[in-house]
Amino acid sequence: MRKLAFLAPLGFALAMAASAQAQTTSVTVAIGPELQRDPDSLGDREVREQADRLAAVVVRALDRRDALEGARINLVLTDLKPNRPTFQQMAHRPGLDGQRSVSIGGAAIEGEIITADGQRIPVRYDWYSNNIAEVHGFTTWQDAERAYSRFAGALAAGRYSTR
Repeated sequence: MRKLAFLAPLGFALAMAASAQAQTTSVTVAIGPELQRDPDSLGDREVREQADRLAAVVVRALDRRDALEGARINLVLTDLKPNRPTFQQMAHRPGLDGQRSVSIGGAAIEGEIITADGQRIPVRYDWYSNNIAEVHGFTTWQDAERAYSRFAGALAAGRYSTR
């Protein structure tokens, strides 16, 4: 009888975990054809890391607000502009300075949300600094990160197509 007393809560916990797992939002991010066409311009590894970063930011924002539970979100990173030169850019152009070279950055994202009930919703978003005075960060991907955060916040708030 003692074994059953232990197994009942365990069974309940497993059932709840399976239920929660069924409601998990899936986010995938592909790299758009423009970024794939010339992987050496920004660096293939850095572009892939940015796609992974976009997915992580979206998942975190949706989880925080319990938004789009059970949805599949398929995104494409269509454009990516760094604020500072990437390692690949500095290797190809030795005159670039990783600390002092600053530019307008941002990102463009497109894709589709497939809700838990099967509804398909197209999404589009882009955000770039308007001028060099708006660049306040010290990282290579500061404005791209800002674009991801704004996009994720819009998705969590139910605004799916903003430009």
